[in-house]
Amino acid sequence: MPANLTPQYLEADKRFKAAKTVEEKVAALEEMLALIPKHKGTEHLQGDLKRRLAKLKAEAEQARRRRGGFSISVDREGAGQVVLVGPPNAGKSSLLACLTNAQPEVGEYPFTTGRPVAGMMQFVNIQIQLVDLPAVSDEYMEPWVPSLVRPADLALLVADLSGPSALEDIETVTGILERSKVALVPLNSPLPPVGWTQVETLILGNKVDAPSAEAALEIVQSYLGSRFPIHAVSAHSGRGLEPLRRLIYDGLKIVRVYSKPPGKEPSMQSPVVLRRGSTIVEMAGSIHKDFARQLKYARVWGGTKFSGQRVQRDYVVQEGDVIELHI
Repeated sequence: MPANLTPQYLEADKRFKAAKTVEEKVAALEEMLALIPKHKGTEHLQGDLKRRLAKLKAEAEQARRRRGGFSISVDREGAGQVVLVGPPNAGKSSLLACLTNAQPEVGEYPFTTGRPVAGMMQFVNIQIQLVDLPAVSDEYMEPWVPSLVRPADLALLVADLSGPSALEDIETVTGILERSKVALVPLNSPLPPVGWTQVETLILGNKVDAPSAEAALEIVQSYLGSRFPIHAVSAHSGRGLEPLRRLIYDGLKIVRVYSKPPGKEPSMQSPVVLRRGSTIVEMAGSIHKDFARQLKYARVWGGTKFSGQRVQRDYVVQEGDVIELHI
């Protein structure tokens, strides 16, 4: 089958051949990958472009290290930090754009995301930080990616259901991160070995509206469904995105409670966010450190069990509790 390369592609190819710097070559290759016709006649050429792009990015990283390197971090915001990890072209950036206010670069070529991109996802009356990380691949991975996965409260491992290798890609990503002693694990996993970091993980099967997606999803579920929560979504159609917000919230293992000043109504739009299992005294300390020390008791309005009932400092708060502190 002929390649039928477009004039725009050929112009990008000329720019690549005339490029003097690694950055110029990378830009030209990325443009070529975006412009190349996608059919069987160009599969070999697409593979060659991807290999050259990965090699150039690796060379650029080595050059940066020789110049003294750099560190990358993402300041935590909101009620929790959730990282999106996955292979090239899984659709992580598209999901971030659908779920948050972020505007990441979205492209058809691999390794589009070169730096972490953060956005805030709204869930009812709180915000949760989602961070899109560069792709994890045997071809190339930014060396600092594991250091951004480690501190996350939850990971979303995104797999592409439109292709035949979703399960293989998941296993590849987890295996590469394990080389850095970062384990993506099911929810409620036991403590890790000394020296390892575990990040509880939800598997997302993206592009579920693709023709072959249901078959790919069945394979992933048959191998991993007994261990990991697996949720199918589509950044293109929006399928599964609203339930995903609740799954992320539940995966963070947090609760929302509301502070009620004595004699006043609570503000139901400004919850206090706590780790599940937190006590009244921990809730008081999160508002002000002196409150924890001075707390005498609290009154709680919650489910059917409480209606302004007095509780002690060790009461474990529940989702939706309205709490009146007495110091």
